[in-house]
Amino acid sequence: MEKYGLVLEGGGVRGAYTAGALAWLNDQGIVFDYSAGISSGAVYLACYELANKESARNMCLYYATDKENVGVRAFLREGHYVAYEHLINDYLIKKEHLDVEKLRDQKVNMEIGLYDLEKGETVWFGSEYLENKLRLLRAACALPIASAPVEFHGKLYLDGGVTKMIPIERSVEQGCTKHLVITTKPADFVRKPGSPAVKIMMRMFYSDYPKLREDYNVRHLNYYKQMDLIEKLIQEGNAIMIRPTKTVNVSRYKGDSKDLAELYDLGYQDMEDRKEEIFRFMGKNND
Repeated sequence: MEKYGLVLEGGGVRGAYTAGALAWLNDQGIVFDYSAGISSGAVYLACYELANKESARNMCLYYATDKENVGVRAFLREGHYVAYEHLINDYLIKKEHLDVEKLRDQKVNMEIGLYDLEKGETVWFGSEYLENKLRLLRAACALPIASAPVEFHGKLYLDGGVTKMIPIERSVEQGCTKHLVITTKPADFVRKPGSPAVKIMMRMFYSDYPKLREDYNVRHLNYYKQMDLIEKLIQEGNAIMIRPTKTVNVSRYKGDSKDLAELYDLGYQDMEDRKEEIFRFMGKNND
């Protein structure tokens, strides 16, 4: 029998595209045998598994664009470029009351990738680690430089996208034979090596973690390895990749509500435009 995996890239604010695509999956009642999320993709994955489209939409259209969350105000609030604690605690917990413990209790077969600073590698946490303080999701979003490492179960973690930007390898390792991959970059996207300024900051902030610095320096190479694997699986008929069909003026950290609404709607529409292909791939009837 086929085993279907859902694979979600991160992308920060660009995750609005992912949220729109997942809303379409919720509307169609499509579920997977396994799912993996990285960075913002982990947050939207939890919302998808909860069939909570509204919280995902609020997160990407309103909360992520709050001026308190990025830049000077975030630095004054939390000492970093992005105020993730504010984003998680004041919005997802206090406003949305996101109850991820339901996924733990239901033993949903999902995983979230975190970069383990001690081990110097991306490790995976299943739904049994989800709790309503959302520390797992908070750690998943802890981008290097933009955020402090997050302590979780006695260890320090950063965003698993340091090495696994698109967790296709994990889906294969978990025995999935078919993969639906949602990425946040259009086809003409070029991932470049880190700039000299970023490399200097990595040396300054993470002097005790040489493996992290090494992994970050080859991040662009890992991205293309993952893309090559996806393309191979597509050619074999074992994967579908959903990606933005046009460029919307949204960066990793910033975008206004109008542009983010356009990106969210694009994610939904791109899925709808490929509805017949997706249903055939999933072995479902398109009634």
